[in-house]
Parts: sequence; structure tokens; C-alpha cells
Amino acid sequence: MGVTGKYFFSPGQIVTEQYPENRKTLKMAERFKGEVIMPHDENNQHRCTGCGICELNCPNGSIEIISTRIETPEGKKVRIIDKHIYHLSMCTFCGLCIKTCPSDSLAWGQEFEHAVFDRSKLTKVLNQPGSSIIKGIE
Repeated sequence: MGVTGKYFFSPGQIVTEQYPENRKTLKMAERFKGEVIMPHDENNQHRCTGCGICELNCPNGSIEIISTRIETPEGKKVRIIDKHIYHLSMCTFCGLCIKTCPSDSLAWGQEFEHAVFDRSKLTKVLNQPGSSIIKGIE
């Protein structure tokens, strides 16, 4: 009751959000786990090498990586991701994919409204069309 009394007599520390009225100004906390995203820079480049560690560590199999191997002009074989598929409906938000990614290519997003009538809309391709890997990431 002491904590409740403290908030009752000090109204400057209000933490209640007036959702959905404040949808345009709503800012989630940094630690909020909304969904897994793959950040891209302004040149449509990402950090994902397609190594598959996130796919292996996911306990539910909610991540699929479809990749191809190409040969560079130097003769080195490099893996390029075609699709990085994320099944939000199967995700338990454990964060193992984000913690174990060696190139830090995955992060938590701030989106939280996922109510849909069709479950197939919860399957997302994380890499954007035409995106490529940032130079220097291996």
C-alpha cells in the first residue's frame, strides 16, 4: 500500500498510457519486445550474413532463412540471403535469435498491434526487396 500511496500523492509520475487515444504520440520503452525486425540503413543495406544461427537457436522454429551461395570474383563462396522469414504467430519473444546473432542484424521493434483475422498476415519477410549486406560484414 505504500507504493500505491506514493503514486496517489505524487501525480507527477503518472505511467498510465491513454491508449488508443494517444496512438500518434505513444512511445514504447526501449526494453519493449514488440516483434523481431531487421534494421536497414538509408541505402537499403542490412547486417545479416545468412549464417542461420538465429534459425538454429529459435526454440519454436519461427525463423526461416532461405539463402543461396554465390562465388565472388576472388573465388570465395559467400552466402546471400534471399528471404529472412519471421513467423510472428509462433514466436514466444524469448530473444534468443537476437542475443545469438554474431552480426547484430536483428533487433526488437516497437510495433505491438498485431490483431488480424488471417494468421498468414503474421508471417513477415524481414529483409526488404533489393536489400544487400553492408560492406565489411562477414
